[in-house]
Amino acid sequence: MLNIDLTGLTAVVTGGSRGIGRGITFALADCGADVAIIYAHSSEAALGVKDEVKKKGKRSLALKCDVSHEEDVVRTLENVNNEFGRIDILVNNAGINRDTLILRMTPENWDEVIETNLKGTFLMTKHATKYMMQNKFGRIINISSIVGITGNVGQANYVASKAGIIGLTKTTAIEYASRNITANAIAPGFIETDMTKKLPDRVRGEFLKRVLRRRVGTPEDIANVVAFLVSPLASYLTGTVIVVDGGLSLG
Repeated sequence: MLNIDLTGLTAVVTGGSRGIGRGITFALADCGADVAIIYAHSSEAALGVKDEVKKKGKRSLALKCDVSHEEDVVRTLENVNNEFGRIDILVNNAGINRDTLILRMTPENWDEVIETNLKGTFLMTKHATKYMMQNKFGRIINISSIVGITGNVGQANYVASKAGIIGLTKTTAIEYASRNITANAIAPGFIETDMTKKLPDRVRGEFLKRVLRRRVGTPEDIANVVAFLVSPLASYLTGTVIVVDGGLSLG
């Protein structure tokens, strides 16, 4: 367990049922926060994570929500606030990919990724901050990606969404600074998730050659940074982008 106390705070984690989001949910619960798990498809996985959080002695909700639809976002956050009485932490982690070269990428491929990854982050931020302003406190963490900084072949839509998240994070930090709301982004590298497990062994091997730490990252590697950023230890950090890639971008 991290030596961070988030007791009395409520966190909302989008994409919280699997991969990085699951790791973040458990880390925040271990630190004492109640957690609302926002998911899009896998209700079984979300309910499993919810049960695990309750075993840790914390309150939890699992709520299905399409973060690209404003009505869904408004309704979901209202439910969280009604259940827990407050929203203090928002982790925008929900994301999808539809990889292909620009030459073959359809407008539908582009729109679907931008709608979920970037518009979803915008909508959750817009409506969660209304509750944060009521309490004069808020911590927003946006999960970007190292490719949002470096670019990557075959991922123009994904890269654009993750680069956009970095710009959105900085603007959010500026606009909400006077309300005691901070906003920071994390740019993960090659992390072991359902998305990366689908990569061919050859591609995984090429990535690992470039990772200075010579291992794939884990969801816990990201979750630990999230826990730090939402804690009092990071109260002076806002508008930052923390790269967590094991040295991939330097390899």
